[in-house]
Amino acid sequence: MSKQEESLKRIISHCKEYGFIFQSSEIYDGLSAVYDYGHNGIELKKNLREYWWKAMVQMHENIVGIDAAIFMHPKVWKASGHVDGFNDPMIDNKDSKKRYRADQLLEDRIDKYQRDGKTDKAAKLQNDMDEALNNNDLAMLKTLIEEQEIACPISGTRNWTEVRQFNLMYSTQMGSVADDSDEVYLRPETAQGIFVNFLNVQKTGRMKIPFGIAQTGKAFRNEIIARQFIMRMREFEQMEMQFFVRPGTEMEWFDYWKNYRLKWHLNLGIPAEKYRIHEHSKLAHYANAAVDIEYDFPFGFKEVEGIHSRTDFDLKQHQEFSGKKLQYFDPEINQNYVPYVVETSIGLDRLFLLTMFHALVDEEVTNGEKTDTRTVLRIPAVLAPVKLAVFPLVKKDGLPEKAREIIADLKLDYTCQYEEKDAIGKRYRRQDAIGTPFCITVDYETLEDDSVTLRYRDTMEQKRIKISELRAILAEEISWKKILTFEG
Repeated sequence: MSKQEESLKRIISHCKEYGFIFQSSEIYDGLSAVYDYGHNGIELKKNLREYWWKAMVQMHENIVGIDAAIFMHPKVWKASGHVDGFNDPMIDNKDSKKRYRADQLLEDRIDKYQRDGKTDKAAKLQNDMDEALNNNDLAMLKTLIEEQEIACPISGTRNWTEVRQFNLMYSTQMGSVADDSDEVYLRPETAQGIFVNFLNVQKTGRMKIPFGIAQTGKAFRNEIIARQFIMRMREFEQMEMQFFVRPGTEMEWFDYWKNYRLKWHLNLGIPAEKYRIHEHSKLAHYANAAVDIEYDFPFGFKEVEGIHSRTDFDLKQHQEFSGKKLQYFDPEINQNYVPYVVETSIGLDRLFLLTMFHALVDEEVTNGEKTDTRTVLRIPAVLAPVKLAVFPLVKKDGLPEKAREIIADLKLDYTCQYEEKDAIGKRYRRQDAIGTPFCITVDYETLEDDSVTLRYRDTMEQKRIKISELRAILAEEISWKKILTFEG
């Protein structure tokens, strides 16, 4: 087994064992590329979402949020180009009967060239692939796969079919009778809900250009090739912000958001060398600039966020298809115009995955002559699924009741967990593995002087403190200011 496979297997195993992520419908042998977040996973996911929301909405006076419906009028997706152009180039191996994205097979080879230091070969293959994709030259994509002697990972053969295009949108019917119903789509992205509500938000919120609209929510894509755990799923969550600007100022704002979003990632405590900015050599037809923020996963650098200058394409398309004007009157220049848009779009599930990859570590712990290994999830305290675990030393003599008193006082402000099973050391280890930053032990001394032992996750340091001091210590240590102190 390769290091990449071992690393991914370790994450998958940890996520299941500690209640972060489960395979969907597992008792029925699961559903491919669909996952359920468990009790700890949903807390971490919620906290990551809140970190994004605070940075994008609460810290910017000119950005507001919406929650658009998943179902939208079918013409929305005709206007956006998804009905006719939301396709992936797919290729099948005749021996294994497995299907792959042609561009991903080539991207994997490009990554291998880069890891091996063959930068010239990587650059040439990248250029050739971009040219084929730009020209929608499916035959050229197959030729590149053949020239690179790329084999199917399952069968090991190079017995490929022709490359074909597959639309990724799920469709269903809306109506009581199937024959009379309208075909609608499960949204493949959340951005269109923002565009069609542009005027609603602008007028009711009395927003002035430049301003942004943010939202988070589920999106759905019929990924033919779903792999690498929650990296590529059929049901996933996006966090997107569309920033509406005066035409001619879009590049200034594009640079602003590119820099701001990278700082946001780095404030998670992840080293800068784990990220890179990938500039698009192939631009979508609606864009005049685009970059991806990529993270160095064990399986290579992969996109986690995109920043795009979308020009006025989206609003103009919806203006044309709906027959309604989507313009803004700018009092500063006394002019009506269709705003340009700068977009930031990040996958919450991919953010969750990179957080787990970075934070989950095994480390040796020496206690006297004994050396042990502990697994610890080193995430910022404010993002931890459980902020505080409280342990009675024993399950008698009033210690459980005292521990629950502490939880009762703090649980409205912090996610707390009570645990009394096993020795204290084992309880510490379980909390380390889910990332709990603080553990409190209630013992007999507590009953005498209202003091407890406070244990720190990262250093394993233990301090004796008064219960009355707990709230002030937690407020200082578990604060959004720890990761939201950067300037835009």
